[in-house]
Amino acid sequence: MQLVIEYPALLPDVLQQTQSEFEQEARMAMAVKLFEMKRLSSGMAAKLARIGRVEFLLNLHRYGVPMIDLAEGELLSDVQNA
Repeated sequence: MQLVIEYPALLPDVLQQTQSEFEQEARMAMAVKLFEMKRLSSGMAAKLARIGRVEFLLNLHRYGVPMIDLAEGELLSDVQNA
């Protein structure tokens, strides 16, 4: 499926990006936010961003989003069950 978003023609220039770079960053930002909100898995978010899952996870820090967002109890449980 396809989502079309209108934006001002000068927006990529203002951000010092090419049109392609801006559109990729917009896809990534949307994917990261949906992942952060726990609406998408990392795999689905990576597909939305059109990159591999590992690359997606490794780039989360650029958006201030942790790779793993577990409460302390959940993390301890996971470690004990590993």
